[in-house]
Amino acid sequence: MTRFPLRSSVRRLVVLGLLAILVAGCVSRQTSTILSTVGESAPLAPAAPGASAGSGSCPTSPPPPLAAGTTANVTLATPKGSIVIKVDGALGPNAAGNFVALVRCGFYDGVVFHRLVPGFVIQGGDGQFGRAPNIDARVGQGGPGYEFADDPVSTAITRGVVAMANSGPDTNGSQFFIVLGDIRLDPNYSVFGTVTTGMEVVDAIAAMPNGGGRDNRALEPVPITKASVEP
Repeated sequence: MTRFPLRSSVRRLVVLGLLAILVAGCVSRQTSTILSTVGESAPLAPAAPGASAGSGSCPTSPPPPLAAGTTANVTLATPKGSIVIKVDGALGPNAAGNFVALVRCGFYDGVVFHRLVPGFVIQGGDGQFGRAPNIDARVGQGGPGYEFADDPVSTAITRGVVAMANSGPDTNGSQFFIVLGDIRLDPNYSVFGTVTTGMEVVDAIAAMPNGGGRDNRALEPVPITKASVEP
C-alpha cells in the first residue's frame, strides 16, 4: 500500500475525525443493546384458541381501554412474595385495559418471569410458551393471540414502572416488564402502571440465575402463582 505523508495539523484532524466516528459507533451500539433488551426476541406467535387461557375465558381480541381516571390494584403472588401494581388508565389506556382483562381471566396464573436483566428489568407474561411447569424453549416469543396499538408514553421510565414488551411498533400482547432502576429508554414501550409494594420481591427475582447474552433467560424461572385484581 502506498503511504502519503500528512502534515501534523492534517494528521490531527484525521485522528480526531476517526475518534468521533468510533465514539458515535459505540453510542449507537449501546443504545441498540438497551432497546433490544426489552423487546421480545422474535415476532409474536399467535396462540391456539383457548391455549393461553388461565382459569377463565380470556380475550381473543384487544379488550377495551381502561379510561383515564380509572385505576386498579393488581397483585402478583410469587414464591418470593407478592408484587402489587397500581394500574392506571391515564398512563396507557390500551395497555392498562389489556393487562387488567388478562389478570381477571387468569391468563397470568402460572406464567413465569422468563427474562432477568440485573439493574435493568425483569420480564414475564408469555402465557403461550412460559407457563410453569411446562416451559417451552420458545418462551419469550408468545402472546395472547392478538396484538394491540401502542399508547403514547408521557412518564419517565424509573424504578418500579411497569410497561409492555413488544417486537416493534403496535405489537403489544401479554408480555410486560418491571423496571429495576432509573434508566434511559426511548418511549417505545407502553407504560401502564407502577409497583407500589414488593420491589424487594422484584429485586429477589432479578437476582436469580440467568443465562446472560442478549436474552438473559432465567435459569430457574419464578412463576406468578396467582394474579388478582381489585376492584
